[in-house]
Amino acid sequence: MTTTIERGRPGVRPVKAAPPGRRPGRIRRIALPYLLLLPALFLELLVHLVPMVIGIVMSFKELTQFYIRDWGTAPWAGLDNYSLSVDFNAPVGEALLHSFFVTVAFTLLSVGLCWLIGTAAAVFMQDTFRGRGLLRALFLVPYALPVYAAVITWVFMFQHDNGLVNHVLHDQLGITDEPSFWLIGDNSFWALLTVSVWKGWPFAFLIVMAGLQNIPRELYEAAALDGAGIWQQIRRITLPSLSPVNQVLVLVLFLWTFNNFNTPYVLFGKAAPEAADLISVHIYQASFVTWNFGAGSAMSVLLLLFLLAVTGVYLALTSRGRRPADA
Repeated sequence: MTTTIERGRPGVRPVKAAPPGRRPGRIRRIALPYLLLLPALFLELLVHLVPMVIGIVMSFKELTQFYIRDWGTAPWAGLDNYSLSVDFNAPVGEALLHSFFVTVAFTLLSVGLCWLIGTAAAVFMQDTFRGRGLLRALFLVPYALPVYAAVITWVFMFQHDNGLVNHVLHDQLGITDEPSFWLIGDNSFWALLTVSVWKGWPFAFLIVMAGLQNIPRELYEAAALDGAGIWQQIRRITLPSLSPVNQVLVLVLFLWTFNNFNTPYVLFGKAAPEAADLISVHIYQASFVTWNFGAGSAMSVLLLLFLLAVTGVYLALTSRGRRPADA
């Protein structure tokens, strides 16, 4: 045990220095965050990483229904499943490419409409008026509903003979000449888009509304005194201030929509129409309908690589755009 005495200051008691190498309090403080993270890391490993690694291994195997009981004994296929998936002159690759283009068009329209409707609703809700709280709660109902309950309701509404959509458009408003088939043919794409936007825009509304709380009201008051109208205030104040929020929001909506499986599966069943053949359902059909799990796993890996590439490019572009402002 050593002691240290401050020289030049009479009356100061000697301070005992802690023994070197023995700092239990500091060790506990450093180790505590990692100990608290262990359950989450274990569940992440169990739920996401392990199935991902198994799926990557399966993509290199000739895994069909004949080896499903013991998939480890399936013959090694190498890159055959990948070459089959990207051979766009063959039926499998051509169908996958068509599904990819349908998914891209669906994602762009869905994300754009969700962001537009959510932002407009959030800006409108900034003003104080009677019933605003109730209206906010009603706006969040589609997002709070379980996806199966919500989509099944839309299935009944899209029925040809007694659905609410045809009743309003044909019987009440007379917009269509005859009742339309919404769940088959080309109309299936618009039916899927309608359900996706109806289910997704409240999330954009919630995020944008939270971002608007951080914009000082003094900016709008100063702009109003300078003669700026509502559209100029939105263009010059609201949208630039929401830029960091929108960057994250658009990325999350893109990933959710591009991977959307529950909505088309509940809406159309196992076999989606060609016009609404999203890539998630296409991979499901390749795996669980045709029993070619090796090819389905290869398609899943290709989808993962595509989403990682898009996410990396998007983050690089958005971070480069923020760098001058942060500096």
